[in-house]
Amino acid sequence: MTGLVTTAAARSSCVQRAGRATRQGPGVVIRCVDERSYAAAPARPTPEIAVSDLTDAALLLACWGAPGGTGLRLIDPLPAESLADALRVLRGLGAIDDDGRATVEGRALARIPTDPRLARALRDGSPAVGRRLAAETVAVLGGDLRVSDADVAQALIALRGGRTPDARRWHDDADRLERMVALTPGVDAGLDGVGLVIALAFPERVAHRVERTADGATFLLASGTRAGVSGPLAAVEWLAVADVARAASRAAAGSGAIIRSAASLTDAQLERAANHLISDRVEAEFIGGRVRARREQRVGAIVRSSAPVRASTQEARDAVRRALRRDGLGVFTWSDAADQLRRRLALLRRERGAPWPDVSDAGLVEALDAWLAPEIDALAAGTPAGRLDLVSALRRLLPWPEAVRLDELAPERLEVPSGSRIRLSYPEPEDPQARPVVAVKLQECFGWAETPRLVDGRVPVLFHLLSPAGRPLAVTDDLASFWSGPYAQVRAEMRGRYPKHPWPEDPWAAVPTKHTKNRAAR
Repeated sequence: MTGLVTTAAARSSCVQRAGRATRQGPGVVIRCVDERSYAAAPARPTPEIAVSDLTDAALLLACWGAPGGTGLRLIDPLPAESLADALRVLRGLGAIDDDGRATVEGRALARIPTDPRLARALRDGSPAVGRRLAAETVAVLGGDLRVSDADVAQALIALRGGRTPDARRWHDDADRLERMVALTPGVDAGLDGVGLVIALAFPERVAHRVERTADGATFLLASGTRAGVSGPLAAVEWLAVADVARAASRAAAGSGAIIRSAASLTDAQLERAANHLISDRVEAEFIGGRVRARREQRVGAIVRSSAPVRASTQEARDAVRRALRRDGLGVFTWSDAADQLRRRLALLRRERGAPWPDVSDAGLVEALDAWLAPEIDALAAGTPAGRLDLVSALRRLLPWPEAVRLDELAPERLEVPSGSRIRLSYPEPEDPQARPVVAVKLQECFGWAETPRLVDGRVPVLFHLLSPAGRPLAVTDDLASFWSGPYAQVRAEMRGRYPKHPWPEDPWAAVPTKHTKNRAAR
């Protein structure tokens, strides 16, 4: 979209204006701006080539035998993105071939002194709406004329009646354009054909009304842009838009853009001009743990009609995969067993690398078909996400024969001196520093000197030593140092609070237990 933006004048323009002022004679030039603002202004204006639509220029270059400006010494190079957009438009018009060279159609369009898209609308629209109406419409669009209320059809009525200052120039332009169209039979469509001519020029700008407000209406263009319009066109369902610009007026209806010239469009005209943008397909989505599908007819980004249908198996599978890649693995309900297995595998991957699998979110999403294919099929068939067994799915990633050492390298539980088998808590897969934790009652570890290490001795277990009530008393990965030092202070603070539990003066000689003193004695 185009738009007017207020910027600081370039310093070169200020110098040029100073020179203009002093042509009449000696004098003093005063700039009404402070030194800092002047110094911060751009050195020179932005070249027009950097901000203009290059479609017309690209077609002329192709006709000259210099596609994309190849071989020409330009003051400023053609902006790559704008040039790519222009070439895409020209290919859509059939004006250039795959090598960027002008076709016969392209040379014919270049002979018409207007934008190639308008030239195409003149040639293709004449047989449908009549040569005169096509020429008059293109003369309005290509003549930079002001269109009241954005309504091109009403602007034509005013111009035909000579009621505007531009009427004479417009009439001459229309005469010249009409002479450039072959004398082919045409249908006099009246003003109803204006929308078709515009849509032939700008099919990606056909627009559908999506909201009506007190100030006007908001339209969605086939390109995906939203724009507002006020006046009579706000009541129309479909528009062919010729010009849309950035704006912050009430007419923009909160969309950030305003339609400056357009005309109403019928369904038949829409299908004729924008047939290549019309699609009819099933859109399946995985929402709320289930696949839901609708058959949608679209015109570009515009949904023309939509109805619920049953997705095919492949459509449902694709929907599940898209959801997982978009939303990640949070769509699943991870059981404790599945979460624990994933964390164990993550630790092995962190410490040993391949062949242990990457079970991070990114890694699992990347390898969906390697571990989750049966579950994807189940989801596609209607099984709720909460009923899936992700433990079995994760086990498909276990590397063989290394997998036989899983319980040895990263056991699910750790046996402590009291004989209890305490479950280990492994770190989150995305945490590169955290260690496995075992939370166990302090009394169950009496006399344990050597801190256990996992993954072939690489990773020490971090102990959360708990009170009889299960509250943390100490955190350590060096049991021997704890018994020889901090334990004495813990004993002094806790034995009065928990007198029924053993707090021996010498923890090295005490019998580890998970019971009270009386029960342990029995």
